[in-house]
Amino acid sequence: MLAQNPFVELPGELPLLTIVTFLPAIGAALIALMPKESQKAIFGTGIFVSLLTFVISIGVWRAFDDVVGFQMVDRAEWAPGGIGYALGVDGISILIVMLTTFIIPIALWSATKAIEHRVKEFVIAVLVLETAMIGALLAIDLFLYYVFWEAMLIPMYLLIGIWGGKNRLYATTKFFIYTMAGSVLMLVAMVYVYLKGGGVSSALVDVANTTFTFTRDAPWKSEQTWLFLAFALAFAIKVPLFPLHTWLPDAHTEAPTAGSVILAAIMLKVGTYGFLRFAFPLFPSAAGYFSPLFLVLAVIGIVYGAFCAYNQTDVKKLVA
Repeated sequence: MLAQNPFVELPGELPLLTIVTFLPAIGAALIALMPKESQKAIFGTGIFVSLLTFVISIGVWRAFDDVVGFQMVDRAEWAPGGIGYALGVDGISILIVMLTTFIIPIALWSATKAIEHRVKEFVIAVLVLETAMIGALLAIDLFLYYVFWEAMLIPMYLLIGIWGGKNRLYATTKFFIYTMAGSVLMLVAMVYVYLKGGGVSSALVDVANTTFTFTRDAPWKSEQTWLFLAFALAFAIKVPLFPLHTWLPDAHTEAPTAGSVILAAIMLKVGTYGFLRFAFPLFPSAAGYFSPLFLVLAVIGIVYGAFCAYNQTDVKKLVA
């Protein structure tokens, strides 16, 4: 049972979070209008937009106050039943957002020499991916989060599938299947959480007030168990947690260097963030019950990864 709602919302005066989220997508739209032959201008525009996004994220950080709750909340209703647009930042998300906006211009700059074909599409994919990642980190509505979560899949799939190595089709297929399997279960769990709350709001601050059953003597008959595992599986695949990690070495190896950087520096952390934002606070009893299992899997993953890395000569596989 959830004894206390851990989420509080503090509205902002300016839509800073909306700006920092969608500025890269706006940049991608502008680049879509540019002639594909202007490769230097395309890269320059992409790097400029990503740097501007980083500067705005610094403004978000400076405006951030070290208090409990989501700050600078941007909220709007966009569908019946309390399904809305809601962005908010707190102490967990602010640093990962800044990391994201810091890494993207570096990744684009590193690609200026490496990417020579379909440059326009490449830069657009990276900027759309940035919007999706920032949105996933700032979304405080269940269904809005899911939209951004799924939106991350498409540009990364394209980055690996179009600009990847010789085995890129195998890597992208594996990446897609693993990610979608977890995402479908998480969506089912989200719908259940929403309906259990009366179907009146999908905002995180509201669904956190919903009580889900959990009994330690009969965990498999408890709501929290199945809901937690549905969320946890999606996040464990993204982290990735042993033994759900097998998609990662292939994705890292086949991805272009910029894609590999984004994957390692940001996307994998979005999975860990998901545990902290949704799985643990919404289903605390189940999280506590299954924590020994996840700790054991994490330790196995560390030891297994160390042995695999010991004789590894491929730098990308070493990172994976």
